[in-house]
Amino acid sequence: MKVNKLLLLGGVALLAASMVGACSSASGAASGKPLVGVDYPRSDTDFWNSYIKYVPQFAKSEGVQLKTTNSQNDISNLISNVQTFVSQGVKGVVVAPQDTAAVAPSLQTLAAKKIPVVSVDTRPDTGNVYMVVRADNKAYGTKACQFLGTKLGGKGKVIVFEGDLTSINGRDRTDAFNDCMKKNFPGVTVFGEATNWDGNTAASKFQTQLASDPDIKGVYMESSFALAGTLQVLKQHNLLVPPTDPKHVFVVSNDGIPEELKDIAAGQIDATVSQPADLYAKYALYYINAAIAGKTFNPGPTDHDSTIVRVRSGVLEDQLAAPLVTADGATVGGVATLKSDDSSLWGNNLH
Repeated sequence: MKVNKLLLLGGVALLAASMVGACSSASGAASGKPLVGVDYPRSDTDFWNSYIKYVPQFAKSEGVQLKTTNSQNDISNLISNVQTFVSQGVKGVVVAPQDTAAVAPSLQTLAAKKIPVVSVDTRPDTGNVYMVVRADNKAYGTKACQFLGTKLGGKGKVIVFEGDLTSINGRDRTDAFNDCMKKNFPGVTVFGEATNWDGNTAASKFQTQLASDPDIKGVYMESSFALAGTLQVLKQHNLLVPPTDPKHVFVVSNDGIPEELKDIAAGQIDATVSQPADLYAKYALYYINAAIAGKTFNPGPTDHDSTIVRVRSGVLEDQLAAPLVTADGATVGGVATLKSDDSSLWGNNLH
């Protein structure tokens, strides 16, 4: 008799559990919120940690459910994570591939499953995606060049901490900076140093360069990954001085993280290009939701102060605004800037 009661109780429990599961599934379906997979590319920089923080916030406003993974700057992880998303039944995928060539097979996998893809920050070298959400990275390099070339009066030596050149971002920023210098400031000597987006590598190469060329007067770091190391090296060489000091080394960064904005206000670095972490999250989810709903877009101006361009057949790119930021907000070398305490900058609104 005891056994029968236990069996009965077990059956009731199983039935209750299955009913709860069914209700949960029904509730999810009734919500009408599509399931979206978002792969975070890495979590070892302030910029990407900010992006990771924004994604869940905008998932709510854009009306999507999230499944998230983190590929930790490893393409094999990204490939595995995409397979996981497929098995979980996602309706769309957002990626930010750091190796823009090696992501092609994953795009093919998703295309075969008719799962649309939005690429954030980087643009795959081959393969189709529904939309690329990115800023004009060539403009990053050009703005940095115009700022440094102008501040140096068209003469002197600058060092560039290049990002990973397997990434289109690293290539675009590097090529645009170099092309601008050759065209507009031929009297400036550029030392390009490959760093693979690694701060320790940048700091080590800066030490070596200063040992052989102590008269370096400008630094362009293609991301804030090199910020702490650069300031430390300048301090060690007694070069971390205000912009009014003749020994000052002009530093331009990329990202617009809160620390950069504080350092600009304090006179420790001079400028940064504010890469919109908040808008990357917002419009990545906006476009993947639109893709799932079957909407289409055409090249041209948007309603959010950006421009959609066709970069090749099958690939559109929404190029979001990324302003140059300085201490005083003045125009430098023909480039308009925002003041570092401007309330429109995401780095001043991160909570």
